[in-house]
Amino acid sequence: MPTRWSDLDGHRDRRVRPILIGMTVRYDEVLEPLRKAYDARATWRDGLTKEPWKLAERQAFRERLAPGARLLEIGAGTRQDSAYFQDESFVVVAIDLSATMVEHCLAKGIEAHVMDFLHLNFPFASFDAVFAMNCLLHVPNHDLPAVLAAIRAVLRPGGLFFVGVYGANESAEGPIDDDEYVPPRFFSWRTDQELLGFAADARFDVVDFHIADLGRGHRLQSLTLHRPDNE
Repeated sequence: MPTRWSDLDGHRDRRVRPILIGMTVRYDEVLEPLRKAYDARATWRDGLTKEPWKLAERQAFRERLAPGARLLEIGAGTRQDSAYFQDESFVVVAIDLSATMVEHCLAKGIEAHVMDFLHLNFPFASFDAVFAMNCLLHVPNHDLPAVLAAIRAVLRPGGLFFVGVYGANESAEGPIDDDEYVPPRFFSWRTDQELLGFAADARFDVVDFHIADLGRGHRLQSLTLHRPDNE
């Protein structure tokens, strides 16, 4: 498989180490390396400025939400998106697997918890919306169905779920060559058809799917999903 390019965290392009699609990588294998990588870079990430395309995607999702909606942000990082939604008068809860990221959220007045995506310790159907920007790309394909099921369980019928991930023309899983994070982070790149297939298998309805052109050949898969009302 040829290598491909991705542009992550506003840095220079990096090559992806190719990995055979048939290999079995499990979420519990990548959690601890991801936790260490993001703990170490939390303060640096807290100082980053949001790219305009991220602001546009966030605003578009905000406009779909009912006033006062209760929103869960998964993979919240240091609070930028959670703070935005809270400032817009939504009831916000944030989770991240990095305890250092969660400390940043708490320091800024956001309710936040250390959790991974497979262990969402919230009551059934307790959120009106879930926001996930550039975090589900850290979940191996093998465990993505279970993660989507866990998210669906905490989303009320009729609720909305935003997924934003970097897309690819071919599937690939593995770390990024020369990643500035230590240890290098695991990524899963999915084609448009694969991402939509995972959503359908998880029994979500598609409200919107589009590709955001990020320049230099890079693309974001923007997917807004709906949990059916009649459940």
